[in-house]
Amino acid sequence: MRLQETAGRRAFQVAVIGGGLAGPEAAWQLSRILGENGRVDLYEMRPVKSTPAHATAWLGELVCSNSLKSEELSSPTGMLKENLSKAGSLIMEMARKCRVPAGKALAVDRELLGKAVTKAIQSRQNIRLIREEVTDIPEGYDAVIVSTGPLTSNALAERLKELIGGDGLYFYDAIAPIVEADSLDRSMVFEQDRYAEPGAGDYLNIPLNRNEYESFIDSLLSAQTVRFENFEKEYYFEGCLPIEEIASRGREALSFGPMKPVGITNPATGERPYAVIQLRKENAEGNAYNLVGFQTKLTYPEQERIFRTLPGLKEAHFLRFGSLHRNTYINSPRALSAGLTLKNDHRVRLAGQITGVEGYVEAVAMGFLAGAFTAWELLGMDMPPPPHATTLGALLHYITDPARADNFQPTNINFALFPPLEKKTRGRKERRALILERANEEFAGWIETLRQTER
Repeated sequence: MRLQETAGRRAFQVAVIGGGLAGPEAAWQLSRILGENGRVDLYEMRPVKSTPAHATAWLGELVCSNSLKSEELSSPTGMLKENLSKAGSLIMEMARKCRVPAGKALAVDRELLGKAVTKAIQSRQNIRLIREEVTDIPEGYDAVIVSTGPLTSNALAERLKELIGGDGLYFYDAIAPIVEADSLDRSMVFEQDRYAEPGAGDYLNIPLNRNEYESFIDSLLSAQTVRFENFEKEYYFEGCLPIEEIASRGREALSFGPMKPVGITNPATGERPYAVIQLRKENAEGNAYNLVGFQTKLTYPEQERIFRTLPGLKEAHFLRFGSLHRNTYINSPRALSAGLTLKNDHRVRLAGQITGVEGYVEAVAMGFLAGAFTAWELLGMDMPPPPHATTLGALLHYITDPARADNFQPTNINFALFPPLEKKTRGRKERRALILERANEEFAGWIETLRQTER
């Protein structure tokens, strides 16, 4: 039986709460699959009420970095992008239209992306964009998708805690500074992508010798940071630690982390520097650069003082300082079913980073699934979930596997999430290639099944 044959006369009403990445993606999939059989209300509280991290009222605004990471199909995140694109993801389509040079990564112009996503959503006749804060699960809808992300308002977070029946979890995510391109001392920096020839590439590099690196570490370790409130606890996601937190774990930690010099050659010396700071274009014009991996909770005056001691940044004009904001997520293995519905209220689905996936593309993936699951259910059919061996299935399995409930922490897509291969292989490179080859093949079969049914 096909979806169009199950459609009833009444138009289903769905509420999607949150206009980040997952919300518009979910709304788009609902609109596409339900067609004239559905009406979607997409709620976004900005600009009526802002958040500690957002700067605009555009849908799909990126707040931490403008990079969606690698596009290489030899990486899980690259394969996830490829799969979402083939599945008809709105966010992936708009991201590629708004990209800026970033080597093998997919980076975007934030403002262009926000405008493009907003325009696309507003172009759909069966989607209504409502600018108001939602503090409770709205009544009168056949289904509700909550995709308010890591910056969920306190009122709605408290309501979710009540529905889940336990304490919510939260961690802190730091934002990296952005500097104006014209304020950089170009005599102190050079263009080069990792492992590429010096003098050409999408990244600018600031090389540091050992003395410069040690001085920088001393400054970080003695700097003043933003204090936590009495009611807050300090809990970071390991994949996005503030640089001063990394430095506190060992003086060489940064040189093996975001400041690692691997694959970089200083053209002035012909040698690899002791450490390196990479800067990535923030927009299409190239007039702003992001300090890659420099997430921080240093106070603004300390950021300006310390970062200007670095080569090439003495006269730097900071368009945005780094900052710190609370990220809220739930214990999904305990609270969610395999179809992303709340176990205590099957009318409600969760999507995006609030489910415990970490990363822009991962949030989009959960938005895609929540929208598709909901649409199929309303039309009277059970959507087959993506196989565990696929990129979407690996993420879905991770956040809904009850065995993880006692030790659940947000994660990006990575090789550890996939089930093991049936045949053992000796080399890690070969094993990983086979895992992604299997993932792509199983995804192709799964998405074709969906399409045949939706027609």
